[in-house]
Amino acid sequence: MKLPKSFSVLFTMILLVVIACSDDDSSPVDNGGGETPTTFNINAVLTKFNAAGLSYEINGNNVIFTTNGLPDHKSPYYLGTEWEADLYEAYNGSNPDFVLNPNRIAEQNITITIPLNPAEAINKEATALGVMGVAVNGVVFYNQYAGPNNQPLTSEINSFDQYLGHPQQMGGYHYHQEPTFLTEKFGSNTFLGLLADGFPVYGPIENGEEVTNADLDEYHGHTSTTADFPDGIYHYHITAEDPYINGNGYFGTPGNITN
Repeated sequence: MKLPKSFSVLFTMILLVVIACSDDDSSPVDNGGGETPTTFNINAVLTKFNAAGLSYEINGNNVIFTTNGLPDHKSPYYLGTEWEADLYEAYNGSNPDFVLNPNRIAEQNITITIPLNPAEAINKEATALGVMGVAVNGVVFYNQYAGPNNQPLTSEINSFDQYLGHPQQMGGYHYHQEPTFLTEKFGSNTFLGLLADGFPVYGPIENGEEVTNADLDEYHGHTSTTADFPDGIYHYHITAEDPYINGNGYFGTPGNITN
């Protein structure tokens, strides 16, 4: 049976549309292993970065944080600084072996570029000594090692103040461990900040239970729902034992860090 001319034209148009769609370059990018990488969006937590000396701006697919690194809590390391009158507090923590290191807190100029849509990296990168992320109060996160040669924190821990931070030689204050000022203020299950790969850092409690290293992967994280990400997201947890914040590297691909 001969089809009407109008039907043949319509069929040809539909066929062309199908062919064009099959050649569309907008399909998800394969990660090289035959699987499409899962991406997330971190817009839900950006407004939680709210502290003096801390700002951020969205630029394309990245969010750029700028921080002066000054802790918004008291510390013995404000001794002898221009902020001493308001922010100095003698050590009153629980470590009987505390020793004040010779460094004092100084203003920094740190910029961290973080992807807005983090995804698991094909090739994982180790965290370097120095800045690896930023907390919601503008203080930066460091990894589980002391300089200059990736030494354990065994001795350095004794110089952590009552909020478990301290300054390095240039006065850059930072956390290697749980930022207790933040977990005491907001809760131990709270969102605390981001690492440079864009994945969130949460406190040591999840669903009412303490998180241990055994609950996490080699990068010190896992994927589950959180109050900020009800659909789930990969995230890091701070724990009481080494490596504290991050394990053997970033789960995602880190952005640029300058300081």
